[in-house]
Amino acid sequence: MTKSLIAALALASCAACARAESVGEVDTVFKWIGPDHKIVVDAYDDPDVAGVTCYVSRAKTGGIKGGLGLAEDKAEASIACRQTGPISFPKPLRQQDEMFSERISLVFKKLRVVRMVDRPRNTLVYLTYSDRVIEGSPQNSVTAVPVDRGTPIPLR
Repeated sequence: MTKSLIAALALASCAACARAESVGEVDTVFKWIGPDHKIVVDAYDDPDVAGVTCYVSRAKTGGIKGGLGLAEDKAEASIACRQTGPISFPKPLRQQDEMFSERISLVFKKLRVVRMVDRPRNTLVYLTYSDRVIEGSPQNSVTAVPVDRGTPIPLR
């Protein structure tokens, strides 16, 4: 019974997680053994804002280590978020909230996407960056999605 409860709680908490959908990839370096180095583009629908999708491009390390999931991917990433349907808010948003994070090294490094609300301009601002347990990277990318003034962004 305890395992069932834990599994149900894990699924419920992950229901709000953004899920990546692969859009495409391009090879950047040929590797004789293992997958090539590449740039991948993934789409993430904002789990708290209907009608907004973020596209994140990032380097993915290939070779033997990359194929085994042991390589540390580069910190560089780029983001572009766009309105892809009518924008609505099922529940009020936090002023700043992490929309998504993904491991880009075996243990220490994560790629993060944070949503911020620019209330005076009724705009959603999305920032992507990577961090490490010891030292993060200042490399980042930002994009914004203006929301029609007739649809105020609800805040908690």
